Amino acid sequence: MSENTILIEAFVAYTLGIVVYFVGLHLTKRIALLRDYNIPEPVTGGILAALAALAVFLTTGLEISYELDTRDRLLVYFFTAIGINARFSDLLAGGRPLVILLALTLSYIILQNLVGLTVAEAIGQPAAVGVLAGSASLIGGHGTAIAWAPEIAATHGIANALEIGVAAATFGLVLASLLGGPVAKFLLSRHHIADSPPDGFVVGMPHETADTERINHVSIMAVILALHVAIIIGYLVNEALEQAGLKLPLFVSCLLVAIVLSNTVPLLLPRLRWPARTRALALVSDFSLGLFIALSLMSMQLWSIADLAGPLLILLAAQVVAVVLFILFVLFPLMGRNYLATVLSAGFAGFSLGATPTAVANMTAVTKTHGPAPTAFIILPLVGAFFVDITNAVVIRFFLAL
Repeated sequence: MSENTILIEAFVAYTLGIVVYFVGLHLTKRIALLRDYNIPEPVTGGILAALAALAVFLTTGLEISYELDTRDRLLVYFFTAIGINARFSDLLAGGRPLVILLALTLSYIILQNLVGLTVAEAIGQPAAVGVLAGSASLIGGHGTAIAWAPEIAATHGIANALEIGVAAATFGLVLASLLGGPVAKFLLSRHHIADSPPDGFVVGMPHETADTERINHVSIMAVILALHVAIIIGYLVNEALEQAGLKLPLFVSCLLVAIVLSNTVPLLLPRLRWPARTRALALVSDFSLGLFIALSLMSMQLWSIADLAGPLLILLAAQVVAVVLFILFVLFPLMGRNYLATVLSAGFAGFSLGATPTAVANMTAVTKTHGPAPTAFIILPLVGAFFVDITNAVVIRFFLAL
């Protein structure tokens, strides 16, 4: 660790994440533009915190870094809660939308790299930079960019491949967080789509709700217990799958286990009060996702990517135009031009430029105001977790070979 680095340990970082969330919440209440365009509260606060850290660096030369061990645990909590809320009826209803979304996503991976290659060559950058600023860092995220950077550096002579990939993924995360809400607002207004009727609290508690369900320490503890049971079993399943040669993110295993539990435990133990679709579970979901996004965005070290800003901004501007056009003229029509299609459009904007949690945050911001869309919260994480990484690896290797 450099002597010019201020390392903020995990507990303090966790606390600051809550402060950052409240800053975003306060600004959202005060600024109508943020509400109207469904900008998630932790996005506003997180970006401001990252800009504040950049100001500290520019004025003092000190780098602020955070220990983020608790952040990934919050992600597991959130997706396990998604699974507990899932009904098999939602999954069956999501069969056709799931297939369509999967086909569109896999097609867009190819399109994203075509855009990256074309623009990179137009501005005089190596073709491999276009792949780095394509699906390797956008749909792929930080993890995929970091994984591919050494090979690209070695085989294509791009010494700063790692910095380019991380910078593209970071910029993409910011753009993804800001794009989903405005896209949803445009679609709702343009196509006169009505709000969804209430059906329990799937993800996110609405901004205005009647106090029809009591939340107390018992209901919260019941939620935590159900989550922990699912997470423990999910961890064991994840370990078994890894030993069998199938490596999945932990949150995926926990999501699937929670779905199974939520659709079997209430039938086997009908007297047990399972916490699916309750205000208590929605509260825990909101807390986990909101704090995860706040921690992710506030920890961005914007000074580390400043030197790469010029070419990357051109590449990413082209990618933003491409995803907006794809959503408006391909994804939204093929998904049915309805409320589900609108919520998925907000999610796809987050997913195609950022990450699955960003997509879910975008969808949550929309559903808080306009009503639930349970199918969207099942099929999008499944598409992102199961299919994209494998396909993306094949597509990246193909385009690098060109």
